Amino acid sequence: MRDAIVIIPTYNEIENIEAIVRAVFYQDMAFDILVVDDNSPDLTGLKVKELQEEFNDRLFLLTRQEKTGLGSAYIAGFKWCLEKHYNYIFEMDADFSHNPKDLIYLYKACAIKGADMSIGSRYINNNINVVNWDMKRLLLSYFASKYVRLVTQMKIHDTTAGFVCYKRQVLETIDLDNIKFVGYAFQIEMKFKAYQQKFNIVEVPVIFTDRTKGKSKMSGSIISEAIFGVINMKLKSIFNK
Repeated sequence: MRDAIVIIPTYNEIENIEAIVRAVFYQDMAFDILVVDDNSPDLTGLKVKELQEEFNDRLFLLTRQEKTGLGSAYIAGFKWCLEKHYNYIFEMDADFSHNPKDLIYLYKACAIKGADMSIGSRYINNNINVVNWDMKRLLLSYFASKYVRLVTQMKIHDTTAGFVCYKRQVLETIDLDNIKFVGYAFQIEMKFKAYQQKFNIVEVPVIFTDRTKGKSKMSGSIISEAIFGVINMKLKSIFNK
């Protein structure tokens, strides 16, 4: 059995799902894929089932009955992957904003160089590696990461990144049932929990490219959760010591 699996959460990604699945499987290293689909009205899940006929031992589908947020989708995926005994578990978007060619670099950071968690970082070394975002969204994301770094004191530049590799020990240690955030802030909370446990977290520079097909899931409520939730998360960590 392969030791690495990529979790791809989907909701109405029919335009991207086949291409991203094939792109991951065409990499030089063998990765399995778990698609966590929130019962997409555009039948993304059905397309995955069709692809399973071709990739029956490498492509898996976890269907949820309703859309309850990115965080809960990943939590469901994490639990599934841990039960299947994978050692390296990835988060990756379906829309090619994360380049499948970078999976190997995140893997090597953990499997060879000894990191417990590797992050595909857009903002490392004072660089901004983002393509096709308008200036408003770019500045919002960049300063959100700066804000989170300031509040939490984490030594991570891209605190909101969603391209991540975890060693299974990290996910086994974090209380997944106690993760509070479901949207944008989920990524922050996972990093903060790993940071609190003193896991070795490294950032790997990547280029983030905005989607060209499908619709972004970003919303004002998701951003508000991140901004105000981070302060609450930090305060709780102080008082719970």
